[in-house]
Amino acid sequence: MPVLVLTARDSWSDKVAGLDAGADDYLAKPFQTQELIARLRALIRRASGNASSELIAGDVRLDTRSGRVTLAGEPVKMTAQEYKLLSYLIHHKGKVVSRTELIEHIYDQDFDRDSNTIEVFVTRIRKKLGQDVITTIRGLGYSLEDHTA
Repeated sequence: MPVLVLTARDSWSDKVAGLDAGADDYLAKPFQTQELIARLRALIRRASGNASSELIAGDVRLDTRSGRVTLAGEPVKMTAQEYKLLSYLIHHKGKVVSRTELIEHIYDQDFDRDSNTIEVFVTRIRKKLGQDVITTIRGLGYSLEDHTA
């Protein structure tokens, strides 16, 4: 689990102490929200083994900085919800992600969990990126595999 220290203590000795104590990054106040968000994205990328802003699964590339998705180099238009679902699956590439987990990631808590919107989004993404990009694991959820040969 990555750790980002947010503090008013900004001396070099405080920063060294924080990093030596196990923090992955250190940000002293005052700071800009954009810097905080950029540091969080970098921590998440590093924690998931991705040093760049681009996540790759076979011919599918998702750029977390620009919000763009490409298939074999060609841009693919996605709705915000499709992008969120695809991004979550790529971040969890090779693992089975339950429908409930996807709903919790994409929607607010008061969302109707009996709705079939996840299935609709998966179908739309498959139409845009290919049927074999997302695998349905019956009774468990969905998995996105890296189909590079």
